[in-house]
Amino acid sequence: MVKFILKFLLLMLVLFIGVFIGMEKAHQGMQDMKGYEDVSLPPPVHITESEDGKIEAALLGNEINHTEELARKKKDLESLETFNFFSSMGKALASFVTEATKSLIDFIMGLFK
Repeated sequence: MVKFILKFLLLMLVLFIGVFIGMEKAHQGMQDMKGYEDVSLPPPVHITESEDGKIEAALLGNEINHTEELARKKKDLESLETFNFFSSMGKALASFVTEATKSLIDFIMGLFK
């Protein structure tokens, strides 16, 4: 089973890379057909290094910026703090109901002894 999973993942990786290679070849073919480089037709995968040494990447015209993504995720986590209040209230209610049920069962069992 482990061999199958490894083979499957390797095959999926090869096919995924093949799709991007095919997209790049299609982009080059489109430029060759036009005869000039069209600025409105960006390459599918574009990687550049800025002056300060940072690597910038774009996938299908969308820039990949991890700092903005991390800031967005941090903001999402901060908004989840409001839900933690309701979670703690639910946990407190659950523990109260559990303890009340246990004490009620103990009381009823004490009547039959």
